[in-house]
Amino acid sequence: MIALLMRDLRLAFRAGGGFGLGLAFFLIVTVLVPFSVGPQSQLLTTIAPGILWLGALLACLLSLDRLLALDWEDGSLDLLATAPLPLESIVSVKALAHWLTTGLPLVLAAPLLGVLLNLAPPGYVWVVISLALGTPALSVIGTFGAALTVGLKRGGLLLSLLVLPLYVPTLIFGAEVARRGAQGMEVTTPLLMLAGITAGVIALLPFASAAVLRVNLR
Repeated sequence: MIALLMRDLRLAFRAGGGFGLGLAFFLIVTVLVPFSVGPQSQLLTTIAPGILWLGALLACLLSLDRLLALDWEDGSLDLLATAPLPLESIVSVKALAHWLTTGLPLVLAAPLLGVLLNLAPPGYVWVVISLALGTPALSVIGTFGAALTVGLKRGGLLLSLLVLPLYVPTLIFGAEVARRGAQGMEVTTPLLMLAGITAGVIALLPFASAAVLRVNLR
């Protein structure tokens, strides 16, 4: 599994779908928002947690179309499906590789980009906590969407349409944790909901992704 993880990490960087693309998109979103809403520091402070979460979500979505497509194109996916390693473990490793190359850099960059949005000082810690807790769910859900659309020509648009509705609960509770934390309010309820979503997704969706891949590879 470690060898497969290292292989997927190398492929992510070589294919241009690594942390650089996601970070660049994240930076563009956070830079353009102040220009669009004007120099109103109080407004920026209010919307900063939601903008950071929305930017992170879209940045994760940006690299999903190549998550399984590279292995499909070169035939590696057929070999992986017949390997001794369970297919559920394979899709879990691919989700982990996606999070390491996309989600983790976004978590680390969020406090720096929060400065551009005039994020309230108490919000920095909660933005990092909410993103660290929620972005793994985005990667696992994205892997499920990639499994559904693998092998389809121009499946990127269909993948986005399938995945975005599944992202909404994570976005709602993740942004709510960051917003409440920035305002000094109680965050226990949305934090537990976010943790529950992530735990449930990690526990269930690898099996669904593996089942879908088995159907597509027949």
